[in-house]
Amino acid sequence: MPQKALILTVALIAMLAGTSSYYWFKADFHTLQGDKHHWRDLRGQYVVVNYFAEWCAPCLRELPELNRFNQMIAGDAVKLFGVSFDALSSDALAQLADKYEIDFELILTEPAPGLPLERPQSLPATFIIGPDGKLIKQLMGEQHADDLLALINALQQREAAN
Repeated sequence: MPQKALILTVALIAMLAGTSSYYWFKADFHTLQGDKHHWRDLRGQYVVVNYFAEWCAPCLRELPELNRFNQMIAGDAVKLFGVSFDALSSDALAQLADKYEIDFELILTEPAPGLPLERPQSLPATFIIGPDGKLIKQLMGEQHADDLLALINALQQREAAN
């Protein structure tokens, strides 16, 4: 009996270790650019997530502004990711990125991304996630690069003052 208990205990520990390892190393989301991201690795920086769709005229008008914002934050403690509202294959998403000259990382919809926010009900929608990994602000409608940068700068200054 003690040997069976030992074997069961070792099996249970191995199973728990395997499950923990799987969740620790499993990426929260993948990008079209081939990167795998974990939210824990993005802690300490602001993350901007923009939902868009090709059928959304304001989204298409916003894309050049998001490209410009992405250039403005290069090297800063800010990351910008785009998410297609429509479930697109990686090939369709790549074609969309080429067609609209999107130069920021796009999150794949398969495998389903684990994002710390809910899918928006309307578009365009932009989410600001703080350095602690929590949602700070949801912005609805078209955004402009200068306004996004001013918002991030204000949030960083407020954080530095605390």
